[in-house]
Amino acid sequence: MFRKIFVKKDERTLLFRKGDFVELLAPGEHYRFDPFKQLTMERFALAQTRFEHRLASYLVRAEPELVAQHFHVIELGPSELALRYENGVLVELIAPNTRALYWKGYIEIRVERIDIAEQFEVASNVSRLLANAGRNAGKIAGLEGVFALQVPAYHVGVLFVDGKVDHLLEPGAHAFYRFNRELRAELVDLRLQALEVSGQEILTKDKVALRINLGAGYRVTDVLVAFSKQAKPAEFLYKELQFGLRAAIGTRTLDELLENKSVIDEVVSAHVRRAIAGYGLALDSIGVKDLILPGEMKTILAKVVEAEKSAQANVIRRREETAATRSLLNTAKVMEDNPVALRLKELETLERVTEKIDKISVFGGLEGVLKDLVRIVP
Repeated sequence: MFRKIFVKKDERTLLFRKGDFVELLAPGEHYRFDPFKQLTMERFALAQTRFEHRLASYLVRAEPELVAQHFHVIELGPSELALRYENGVLVELIAPNTRALYWKGYIEIRVERIDIAEQFEVASNVSRLLANAGRNAGKIAGLEGVFALQVPAYHVGVLFVDGKVDHLLEPGAHAFYRFNRELRAELVDLRLQALEVSGQEILTKDKVALRINLGAGYRVTDVLVAFSKQAKPAEFLYKELQFGLRAAIGTRTLDELLENKSVIDEVVSAHVRRAIAGYGLALDSIGVKDLILPGEMKTILAKVVEAEKSAQANVIRRREETAATRSLLNTAKVMEDNPVALRLKELETLERVTEKIDKISVFGGLEGVLKDLVRIVP
């Protein structure tokens, strides 16, 4: 007729009759009248401190004394969250608009409430606890409610709250509560950045298609201004570089561009500097890396260059031949008026001849060699 129920010291038991709640049993031996075996029980280990049951809201409203005796009750408003500690260790981050019951038992529970209506940055001491928990995944419940960010050296983080720029983040670790807000961040490198504009096909003034590869170096000088005036500064600069190339190439002929390639750098640089003035960006350098002609145009230009060089070679050759002829004529005039010079030329010629002959027979002495061996007949 009576049913004996034993509850351990580290347990609590809910007693039901025909599925309806009757009472909460504390540790010890209990006897209940149950002739028709209508009693059922649900046991709860105090090691699992959170009481998650369909009766939680009912007990808070209908059994306030029972709840006050056996439970810690946490009720949070729409802009309030709580950090729950067990035996001094952070174990849970409780979201706003939450009502939760926790067993009173051998585990010491402490709750720290935080108002995030205005200030939603995680305190430095809590941030360190969360960072340590992040390295040991699963140790803190509700950790997904924290937005954590590591800003590297030489960078600045731009924090966006509900799509708007909120403030800048210095290098280091940062954490924010996500609740009631949409958070995201972008990292901005403050060092010199390289931007490549490749494969741009543009028609010159005389309708020749050129392919241009351009390189530019830039840096962000004012992060807040740069991100307040354009969503993506790098894409904005890329677009202006394209416009500058079209302005430089589309208004000039191919010959003008080939004669002075630096005009492209000058025109593009001037255009871009005007376009980005007041946008928090600075152009450090700019230069055309490649200027590629179509295949048939390369062949035509090669032939033109070959013809020009051939003509220049002919001019030089004719000039040298004229100079040589004029020199011979001057020499002949000198020898005509000066017999001694003529005789010296004869001896020079005789010397060159004798260098190529192995044996010479001389008749008539030295006078014969000088007068009879070489004779120049007018």
